[in-house]
Amino acid sequence: MTDFTFDRRSLLKGGALTLAAAATMSADQLLGYAKAWAQTSPWKPEAGAKINLLRWKRFVEAEDLAFMKIVDAFQKANNVTINVSNESYDDIQPKASVAANTGQGLDMVWGLYSLPFLFPSKCADVTDVADHLAKKCGGWTESGKAYGMYNGKWIGIPVAATGGLVNYRISAAEKAGHKEFPKDLAGFSDLMKAMNKNGTPGGMALGHASGDANGWVHWALWAHGGKLIDKDNKVVVNSPETAKALDYVKGLYENFIPGTASWNDASNNKAFLAGQLYLTVNGISIYVAAKKDNKEMAADIGHAHLPAGVSGKTRELHLGFPILIYNFTKFPQTCKAFTAFMMEPEQFNPWVEAAQGYLSPFLLDFEKNPMWTADPKNTPYRDVGRTASTPAGDGQMGENAAAAIADFVVVDMFANYCTGREDVKTAMSSAERAAKRIFRA
Repeated sequence: MTDFTFDRRSLLKGGALTLAAAATMSADQLLGYAKAWAQTSPWKPEAGAKINLLRWKRFVEAEDLAFMKIVDAFQKANNVTINVSNESYDDIQPKASVAANTGQGLDMVWGLYSLPFLFPSKCADVTDVADHLAKKCGGWTESGKAYGMYNGKWIGIPVAATGGLVNYRISAAEKAGHKEFPKDLAGFSDLMKAMNKNGTPGGMALGHASGDANGWVHWALWAHGGKLIDKDNKVVVNSPETAKALDYVKGLYENFIPGTASWNDASNNKAFLAGQLYLTVNGISIYVAAKKDNKEMAADIGHAHLPAGVSGKTRELHLGFPILIYNFTKFPQTCKAFTAFMMEPEQFNPWVEAAQGYLSPFLLDFEKNPMWTADPKNTPYRDVGRTASTPAGDGQMGENAAAAIADFVVVDMFANYCTGREDVKTAMSSAERAAKRIFRA
């Protein structure tokens, strides 16, 4: 078996340059490990297997390249074929649902949030894979378990999450009177107003952006004590706490750059990198792109968790990426073997390094990877697997909670109020009706 300890040590010593080297493990090394792994794997791929795998389009090119190296090594070591197709965040769920309903077209989907919970009866039981990985990689975070388990069994493997954290220009925040990023709601509101007044506005997506919009509006709702559903999955969104969250977000929105109500998941990245936007909520992909193309901007970028809510605690919805196997696949052993293989430390660590902070693992041992501290700007993204809540919040994950986030119930409530389409009471009532149809209350 190939020894990869050199990569870990060199990463510690050499910072960013050796980080890049560690992330580019040679194809021969990876293939050698894949062949050795296949000999002892409890899952034996079916002869001549051909797998169709759908995944989200990458935001960090090096991550995608590292992933495809893993795919290539697995194919060659096991004499199977894995056809990988890529779709935007917003197109994953419809295509996955079509496959689930028709029982054909796809064998696996690497999707978003709670995708397996949209059709749990169509997902293969992957408890054996989850237990194997937990034993080898330090166990799962609690949020990882919540993202993967349904009625006592695992219906998906939560590969990683991308943190929905604040990306901001340090110089603009300091000019607005905040040398440190604010840790409370009032301070965050003050920062947004002052930045806009200075001509350096912020802005967060309020359109149907599956990752960016869902993430921060759920934070805002929870930060004020509001909930879509309670612990018994009863719809409770129409509340004084929700009204306070709506008013707070409207105050932020009034200081946003124009157009955020129509943004998708790529819009804020483009605006930030173009120098039009000075604060947003996003994964680390903005910083990764700036390091490559605009080092002056990269030096001025800071990352922070969203402020604590009225309870004094911070609660965030990060973008989880679960991978599922359909139970109608003709090649279940191949699918399970690939899922386990891609998350083995020998190739998962270099893959995480290649993602440069965009993939935050749910398996605890991967938090020890030195890349999280080699660049301090990566560090806030290290722990999102621990801090992530599921879209169900206090409720139980299931088909209903998955449908609510897929239908943008909470996003639309905030967008309708902020843009003036509905007043507070109407916005809450509309969200309540939509949620009750989903939860059949």
